[in-house]
Amino acid sequence: ALFQGARRVAQDCDGEAPRRKRAPLASRPDLSTLRRWLRHWSAVRHREAAERTLLTAIATGAPPPALAGLMYATATDRAFADGGHALDFINKACECLDLIGWEHADAVLPSVVGQMVAARGAEQTTAWRHPLDLVALSDEAAAELPELFRTRHRSEDWSDHVQLAADLLGDDAKAILAALKAAVRAGASPADLGRSLAYAAALRVARFGTANEQADWETALHVFTYANAIHQALKRTATEDSPQNGGIDAVRGVLHGAMAVYLARYLNVPPARLPGEDGDRLDDLPETIEEIREGFLNAFDRQRQVDTAARLVARHLMLGHPPQALIATLAHVLLREDAGFHAYQMLEAGVRQFGEWGNTDQGRHILIAVARYLAAHSPTERSAFQTADIAQRLLRGGELHQDA
Repeated sequence: ALFQGARRVAQDCDGEAPRRKRAPLASRPDLSTLRRWLRHWSAVRHREAAERTLLTAIATGAPPPALAGLMYATATDRAFADGGHALDFINKACECLDLIGWEHADAVLPSVVGQMVAARGAEQTTAWRHPLDLVALSDEAAAELPELFRTRHRSEDWSDHVQLAADLLGDDAKAILAALKAAVRAGASPADLGRSLAYAAALRVARFGTANEQADWETALHVFTYANAIHQALKRTATEDSPQNGGIDAVRGVLHGAMAVYLARYLNVPPARLPGEDGDRLDDLPETIEEIREGFLNAFDRQRQVDTAARLVARHLMLGHPPQALIATLAHVLLREDAGFHAYQMLEAGVRQFGEWGNTDQGRHILIAVARYLAAHSPTERSAFQTADIAQRLLRGGELHQDA
């Protein structure tokens, strides 16, 4: 994993000019003013002004949730910006700071401003405007959010995540937005909405019909990784009691994500069957952890093993084997491939969402989605894996060539 990460960083940095460090503003306006400025500079695509505004917010000592909320609110001013990448990268920057410490925010957060400012919003695309103006529908629903959260039934017991996810998979955009608003009235928190959205998006991948074109996998992936990012964003920042954190603004991302799920409905026509349903115990598959792992490795050595990989996931979990062993196997089969960053996005988002559900039917469906996506993109040439193997042998004093 470290080798793959270092290789990617090296590729990104190769031949690039050194980054020019920018300074915060001399004044220290309050956070609401800085939020307004950041959103303005992003709207007019002024990267330097946006970076300096963000650096000023950091210099004021704003807490991490407030800084994250500032970024999320700005990113969601554009619908599904850059195919979901803009929000996902902001989320990854925040997760990085969780690991290394938020004292490094002035070095990490500005690195994603350029993409956020330059991102093209879905409102600029025909699919979101015709035959139904999904952007206008989302904006109308977003305008109702503050009042909905203010007057909602306050309850810690709202648990209709699965039903809401089923509603989000419908084929009526207006009904989907109505279901989200009804969930808020019934007591759903912003994070609850994000959790349901992420599960619905995972089902788009889990039920992806293999008759679709290979490139269509990326459409399903982008929706899922965006949904995961907005879920993590709302867990980090959004409650109706803290609008200063940008929470209510960030909930717009759920509306945009729901419309992206709606637009991707053609990927499930017809829907792929989920293994382990309708009484199918998958008894033709191996039983032990070792045998299932070997089955995975063999499946990923061949093309067109999407359904086999999905069945092995279901078999492992339905037998009650530890999910951690399955996740480790999925990571192993990914790391040995010459995979692009989309595959890493899929694994990371899937594992994080599995953590929300645990070893339940929903958790199983999420890992099935991960396995199907990875299997659809395997095997590759595995040249990077070979390079790593050679380097490791040399490091240990081995010989590459021996005389006969």
